[in-house]
Amino acid sequence: MNMRRILFALVMVMTALSVPAQLLYRISGHGLKSPSYIVGSYHLANVSFVDSIPGIRRAMNDCQQVYGELVISNVLGPDSVAIMEEAMMLPDGMTLNSLLSADEMNRLNAYLKELIGFDLTNPMLAQQMSKLSPSALSTALTVLSFVKKGGNVDEQNGFDDYFQKEALAQGKGVGGLETLAFQVETLFKGTPLDRQKELLMCLVDNAAFMDDMDECIIKAFYAQDLNAIQEAMDLKLHNNCDSRPEEEDMLIYNRNADWLKKMPTLMMQKPTLFVVGAGHLPGEKGVLNLLRKTGYTVEGVKDETVE
Repeated sequence: MNMRRILFALVMVMTALSVPAQLLYRISGHGLKSPSYIVGSYHLANVSFVDSIPGIRRAMNDCQQVYGELVISNVLGPDSVAIMEEAMMLPDGMTLNSLLSADEMNRLNAYLKELIGFDLTNPMLAQQMSKLSPSALSTALTVLSFVKKGGNVDEQNGFDDYFQKEALAQGKGVGGLETLAFQVETLFKGTPLDRQKELLMCLVDNAAFMDDMDECIIKAFYAQDLNAIQEAMDLKLHNNCDSRPEEEDMLIYNRNADWLKKMPTLMMQKPTLFVVGAGHLPGEKGVLNLLRKTGYTVEGVKDETVE
């Protein structure tokens, strides 16, 4: 059995055996006068999936503010876009051609040719991509792969953004657990350039594995199965391509812990709907368990009638 079949067999088993099949959780107790909620998102998910989440309409109606990882409308402003574009670029005078060896460039070009039909020998594509940092290019390639497989990316109507727009339309507050500056530093500048290059080549050299892992995560999300999401995220190649503990801390667990410092005050002020990446919710150091360890009652919402 090849790796692709193993991955899909694994995700089917996980979906069948995992108990917590919901993305929306109710947070109560520990001094809260009214419950708050937290829902796991997949940033590229279709907005139409919102109504497939049991209890989400009631949660949105009951809460007086929505908090995401960021305030999405701020991120889409011209100043913020300029900050992100600058952060995604290689240092002045450097290009992918100067960063990668000839062999690495050949492997990258072969991957690009397979993915989009062009490579960096094309002047127009080179103009767009040759100065991107490896981290930024890896992100772009992941999105392009998602689109190639039939996914739809709508920057103006994103899954996370939907909840914030609904809150504003109802006259409710909107906020972010993080700042754009923090996310830029974490996602694009937090990893040394040589490690960024190594991870880019891991994506290029293990494209089938990476694509199938992403598809397992997407399937698990639409199945509303946090256990399956966690298991898919934990799949390993058992080489340098696997996330290092310090990288997982930087991208997930340290952020979870930081959110837990902010959430209690927000929930005491107003009933709040938190919308964060689903991968932040499960596990020992996931947000759900951290909330429980803090003293809150955290219950999966299965239908609209949950009191």
